[in-house]
Amino acid sequence: MGTALSPYRLGKARDRYNVFNFFAALSYALMAGNIITLFAMRLGASSTMIGLLNALGYASFFFLPLGKALCRVFPIVGVYSIAWILRALSMTPALFVPFLEDAGRHTEALRLLVLGTSLFHLFRGIGTVANNPVLDKLAAGPDRGSYMTLIQIINNAVAMFAGFVLAMLLGRNPSLFLYAVIIATGIGGGVFSGALLRGVPEPEKDSAASRRGFWAAAREAFSRRAFRDFIVLLFLMVLVSAISRAFIVVFAREVFSQTDGMVSLFTVFGGLGALVMGLIIKFLVDRVGARPLYLTCIIVGFASLLPAIFFPAAALDKAATVVPFLSFLFFIVNFGFIGAEGIAQTYFLALIPAEGMMNLGILYFFVFGLAGAGGSFLAGIFLDAFSGLGFPLFTAFRILFSILALILLTVLLCSKKLASLGSLPLRGALEVMFSFRDLRAITLLDRLKKTEDSGEEELLLEALYDTPSALAIKGLLDKMKSPRLSARADAIRALGALEDLTEDAEQALMADLTANPYTTAYLSAQILGNHGYQNAIPVLRKLAASADYMLAGEAIIALAKLRDESFRPNIERIITKTRNPRLKIMGVEAFGIYGSPNSLSTLVGALRTKDPPPYLLDTVALSMAAILGIENKFYPLLVRFLEQPAQAAVIAMDEAEAACESFLSRRRGWKFRRETGGIAVKQAKDLQAAVASYMRDSDGAPLARWILELPDDRAQELVRTVLSEAALDDEFAAHDRLKLLIAYWSATRLR
Repeated sequence: MGTALSPYRLGKARDRYNVFNFFAALSYALMAGNIITLFAMRLGASSTMIGLLNALGYASFFFLPLGKALCRVFPIVGVYSIAWILRALSMTPALFVPFLEDAGRHTEALRLLVLGTSLFHLFRGIGTVANNPVLDKLAAGPDRGSYMTLIQIINNAVAMFAGFVLAMLLGRNPSLFLYAVIIATGIGGGVFSGALLRGVPEPEKDSAASRRGFWAAAREAFSRRAFRDFIVLLFLMVLVSAISRAFIVVFAREVFSQTDGMVSLFTVFGGLGALVMGLIIKFLVDRVGARPLYLTCIIVGFASLLPAIFFPAAALDKAATVVPFLSFLFFIVNFGFIGAEGIAQTYFLALIPAEGMMNLGILYFFVFGLAGAGGSFLAGIFLDAFSGLGFPLFTAFRILFSILALILLTVLLCSKKLASLGSLPLRGALEVMFSFRDLRAITLLDRLKKTEDSGEEELLLEALYDTPSALAIKGLLDKMKSPRLSARADAIRALGALEDLTEDAEQALMADLTANPYTTAYLSAQILGNHGYQNAIPVLRKLAASADYMLAGEAIIALAKLRDESFRPNIERIITKTRNPRLKIMGVEAFGIYGSPNSLSTLVGALRTKDPPPYLLDTVALSMAAILGIENKFYPLLVRFLEQPAQAAVIAMDEAEAACESFLSRRRGWKFRRETGGIAVKQAKDLQAAVASYMRDSDGAPLARWILELPDDRAQELVRTVLSEAALDDEFAAHDRLKLLIAYWSATRLR
């Protein structure tokens, strides 16, 4: 294994490689691809010849073994650089094509174009063997998929720009000499790009696996089902992609009679489609994984063939329809298929071990080349054959695209065989793509990763708290290791906002629980309780006695939420003994969470505290209300009381009067006997007087009797006993919160 590059050196190497890719992509656009197809059609080439020229691009991969042999003897980057320079220079014969055509030597001109293209792709194939090792070294780190997609974005953006320039240059009826000038410019850019490679770090090639024979490595790889399934589906996908992307140029020029300039303009839309898909993949690949994006691209590719199949023949000569249609077709075909080809490489690199990079990379490109070359050549023969049989070219294209759609449909149906490699399922990935919350979380995480400003970091973490997404977990776990306390705390809070926690998140919170008292441990205890993590119970029991009262209090609350009933008596002892106001309040709150009537006596006893801390009495009242099942309705009454303490009696009597009226109104209905639960009318009418006596005169005897006379189905015996005794206890005569609670609970028995 080689030594990984330092962040600084990795950044420099990536910058240089990015510049190389810019000029390499520019030179390719000016020397190969669509420009050669248009050049050949200007020379009158048949569909078979067009298919052959496109097949040469994929046949370049058959020269990878020669490149591998050279890499054993010479430095990998050296082979890459020289091959790229020779790749550009080998297109020199194409510069003489216009002279031969002017001299009337049409066949020789076409042969010279094929010769230059063949040599171009021969050296391209030799150099391509170094692409995967170099890219694998530069794509090291957690942003692997993102960086690999960035390379594709650069290539697609340059291709789009070059397509636009070519569209402007070629116009309606370009000269053959203009094609030569464009190719000459591409040669210069190609030589420069090859020279740039000299500054890229040399990847390792001394592993035993890289010295193994190609066939031995291939046999071992094919013995794994996951690899077999991927390669078979890759072959079919590339076959469809190669034919579709190559022949939509012929489709536009020959079927729709578009000029070279217009076809080049359509390729700009194709480049835009590839660029947009590249940006989408870069944004999502490190979050959702390669597999669902690969399948999504294939689905888009399948959909892109349907407009070409069903385009009405009657609209072939209508420019207002044809131009928008072809613009969209070029866009969507490249959007799907270039995206699929790009993400397939990301999936492949995740599928294979690093030590198999050289041999299996050759195998990958072999399959790529065989599918692309075979498909392009056979598609050209197919179109010429159908035209020779008298079929209109438009019909031949319809049949061809229909066959391709069926092949792609087969790929989709078999795609469930692909190994996930840690990716989200397709449905989950689609949910992310169409979820504003998840997309915003990804954006925030990307900004969080790049920021060096502590203030911005805090704002981004707060935003992630407001935008809970499972995709943020890994980034938040990284921030839990921050040297800044506020960052760690904000990251933990953001984790707590998530609906579900992963196992890694749970383990990280457990570690924080024990390792960081007095700082963030209390937050972890809170989150583990909120998420029902039962494995935390033993640790939380110990921490309930921690000297860190914040942690102890949150541990008590968490145990209540986890329904640890056996620990409830310990909380009673803590409430009785502690002098810490917060710990006492949180213990009282825990009883409300447990919701056990057995805790009512303890809560009533807590009211006997002399000089109680602020809010303890409120918390006791609310916890008792929670146990009695009336917390939601009692809370607004308590708030009204706190705003106007003198109105306690009025509030209680209003509730008693309203309850009595509701009871008596139901007496007239047919459901009366069932709904009143056996409460006598006289007892119902007595409630108002009992509440008035209790609230105004602090005489709880009438209300205590009223409570004790309630039937069993209206209140448990334990509840009736505790509340009636509290109403009779003179010590609580000044506790208006408790009196309001007992009066309101009594009123609810009539509802």
